[in-house]
Amino acid sequence: MTPEEIRDRVLHRDGLILVIDKPAGLPVHEGPGGGDNLEAYFKHLTYGIQHVPALGHRLDRDTSGCLVLGRNPKGLKKLGKLFREGLVEKTYWVITHGTPKEPEGRIELPLRKVSSKDKGWRMVVDRKDGQESVTDYRVVSAADGMSFIECFPRTGRTHQIRVHLAAIGCPIVGDPLYSTAQDEEEPLQLHSRALRLPMQQSKPPVYAEAPPPPHMAPYLERLRTGPDMEPSRGDK
Repeated sequence: MTPEEIRDRVLHRDGLILVIDKPAGLPVHEGPGGGDNLEAYFKHLTYGIQHVPALGHRLDRDTSGCLVLGRNPKGLKKLGKLFREGLVEKTYWVITHGTPKEPEGRIELPLRKVSSKDKGWRMVVDRKDGQESVTDYRVVSAADGMSFIECFPRTGRTHQIRVHLAAIGCPIVGDPLYSTAQDEEEPLQLHSRALRLPMQQSKPPVYAEAPPPPHMAPYLERLRTGPDMEPSRGDK
């Protein structure tokens, strides 16, 4: 990526926050071995103010779409409060193997992080010791053994949507950790479609929407929605 390409991905900008369309495959932090990462470009997103933006939350390396940054300490503090209180409305688009039994519903499965020498770390469902994790979902369309699903996470656990959908028998296409399907070469079909953030009581919430990435387009075309099954705008 170049600084210009990152700036072209800014979806919203005001005095407190930026929302950018994070590209899939680019980690938000520099890893132990170095390499390209999103934070390296934040110095190019100051737009004339003294503060370098900082992450308001995180997305996995292979997840694309809406990511919010605080432009200054005031913006970061406000974002932290909104996320802690569950007031940020998040909409994700996913392509899954299989279709949930119910066209819409809620997945409530506590999650816990586990690790081992040979397999590394992952999240698992643990009803006894896991942290509360809640995901609402709606099936937009389904065909040929696959589904296009909108997810609305109500908590923000690591890999939450990935584990929850796999747990109900609908793993995300291209997920190397939680899917047993032989599609390791496929990009992860998980996209942060939209964010709604009530930044100021006196103003309407900030709403930002990221277009689906190129690697998701063929699946969306294959699962073309009908007039009665249009994706929502994240206000569930």
